[in-house]
Amino acid sequence: MNESITFLQTGLPEGPIVAFTILLLVSLTIPPLFERLGLPGLVGLLLAGVLLGSNGLQLLDADSETMKLLSDIGKIYLMFVAGLEIDLVQFRKKKHRSLVFGLMTFIVPLATSMIIGRFFGFGWNTSLLMGSLFASHTLLGYPIIQRLGLVEKEPVIVTIGATIFTDISALLVLAICVSINAGDFSVYSLFQQLVALAIYTAIVLFGFDWIGKEHFRRTGDDEGNQFLFVLLAVFLASVGAEIIQVDQIVGAFMAGLAVNDVVGNSPVKEKVEFVGSVLFIPFFFVDMGLLLDIPVFIESLTTSFWLTLAIVVGLLGSKFLAAAITKVLYRYSFNEMMVMWSLSIPQVAATLAAALVGLQVGLITDTVFNSVIVLMLITSILGPLLTGKFAPKLPLPKASPKISQSKLWWENHRFERLEEQEPAPFRIVVPVSKSQTKGYLMEMAALLARHQSGQIIPLSISPAHTYMDEPQMQVNLRQSRRLLNKALTISSEFDAEAKPILRIGNDIASGIVHTAREQDASLIVMSWRKNTGLRARLFGTIINRVFWASHCPVAVMRLLDEPVNLRKILVPAKNFSPQTIRTVRFAQLLADTHQGEVKLLHVCPAKTASSDIAAIEDEYINMLNVTGGQVKSEVQVIKADDVALAILKVAKLADMVILRSLRRRTIAGLGVSDITTQLIKELTCSLVLFGEPY
Repeated sequence: MNESITFLQTGLPEGPIVAFTILLLVSLTIPPLFERLGLPGLVGLLLAGVLLGSNGLQLLDADSETMKLLSDIGKIYLMFVAGLEIDLVQFRKKKHRSLVFGLMTFIVPLATSMIIGRFFGFGWNTSLLMGSLFASHTLLGYPIIQRLGLVEKEPVIVTIGATIFTDISALLVLAICVSINAGDFSVYSLFQQLVALAIYTAIVLFGFDWIGKEHFRRTGDDEGNQFLFVLLAVFLASVGAEIIQVDQIVGAFMAGLAVNDVVGNSPVKEKVEFVGSVLFIPFFFVDMGLLLDIPVFIESLTTSFWLTLAIVVGLLGSKFLAAAITKVLYRYSFNEMMVMWSLSIPQVAATLAAALVGLQVGLITDTVFNSVIVLMLITSILGPLLTGKFAPKLPLPKASPKISQSKLWWENHRFERLEEQEPAPFRIVVPVSKSQTKGYLMEMAALLARHQSGQIIPLSISPAHTYMDEPQMQVNLRQSRRLLNKALTISSEFDAEAKPILRIGNDIASGIVHTAREQDASLIVMSWRKNTGLRARLFGTIINRVFWASHCPVAVMRLLDEPVNLRKILVPAKNFSPQTIRTVRFAQLLADTHQGEVKLLHVCPAKTASSDIAAIEDEYINMLNVTGGQVKSEVQVIKADDVALAILKVAKLADMVILRSLRRRTIAGLGVSDITTQLIKELTCSLVLFGEPY
């Protein structure tokens, strides 16, 4: 074994590039492997760090300048993303109750951990830091809540809001503990520290927010410049925290909160989180593994077993007590309390980052640090498991749709033409290309336009050349005119008015959205185009970019038959929301063009009670009544744990499935859920992906 390690060490060149390459390989391969085993990917990164460190293959050195730099960037990025992902809108909805639960789930674990620390012989400062480590939490179970459509439930909103209070408070306690540990602590110095921290917090939270909004307003669509501004804000805030003698992670978290409102759910946020999640944050977890001393870790679980057990049990018990107190105060049900508890259990982001700081400054011992790792492993697995167990038992939020919410986008948003001062007519922009061998897309657009007494705008974008008199330019223009003439022929067959437009340009997505804006279009109808090439992965697909940039709804269609034959339309619905209502309305509109029918499908968890299913059916029936559609419509609610498989089974009897897309963009494609992604791949019938303006 030692000979193999020596061979690996001598066979590899030294330098930062080698370390960076190894880290990239680990980040690429390890997390997906562990997620297939049902374990968090970060567990695999920690174990990879152990394997590659001084106790294993010795290929990476935690004390090297390269690892220190990458780990520090990852630590800062981790806390920045933690602040960026906090939903301030949800917090404002129930801010008072959020503060109460935040206070409970901060003070109770803080006091419990301090008692444990003192009992095992640690000093007051170390005990206080231990308490702050366990008072915060990471919302690992939130994706489960999103999938079940429970984001609007009050206990969920309260727990999300409490995250802001617990994380900020924990980081402030960390800053005080580090200051005390430095030896220059006094009442006056504490006062100075708090004043400096208050001024710094105001500058970051309000100053960065104002400057960010101004910068984004001035730069418009320059995403690269905006991305660099966000990065500058993160590291500027981190440097500022060091200037006032506060740890970098405090500044990074504050920066995340500050630019939260600025970036919203924009493509810039996607890019920032993407860079962090695939590069620097995994590097941080690998470095955590490098710092794990396996002999000491094993000793911690043997000789210091009771300390580790006390920390784990103390954390779980104190978080449970905090949720129970909140339950009594606000009369939540048992299942609601358990969901709040399960969401507040995981100790990952703030806990690990603060623990590393405490270890580096000598505030906590290796034994406590190893206990924190054990706590992270247990809570990161237990928390989501409990969320998955109790969240399905919560009733879905009651639907309270208003009449305005049932209207489609163009029924609520009519642009006025300046010269006539009257609402613009219903217009559909339909990009045409030579890849569309059949005219199904134009036929669908013609049916919609005729039904709405509107107009089709067939659009062809011819590639630009440096010189407009190049022979290839003439060939391209001739081909575009042929496509537009074909579109006109189909429009006339369906008795729909058409106004063809030919544009010259190399950016097809911009040409589509600019035309739609110039023509006050009500809808863009596009053909599905599967593109997984390198260019698409780097810059996004045309469909993806149109989805994000368009001012009006976009319907991306994969039509396998003539539209008049697509009579049975299926609409999977995840929850009661205005977006769901309008998606159903759009399905009813499509069906009404050729006497079709609509089925609304909702999939409940397998353990849902029959009474809850009946209540959900009534809610969806009421939703259909509100939409006021004259199309034959029905509701089907079924029980299944595999949502995608259940939808696929029902879809076998449908001619078309309409799915809703989130109006956001990712690096590699449309911003849709994992279930929607699976459905797109496996559905064998016609498909429509419907998205509305952000």
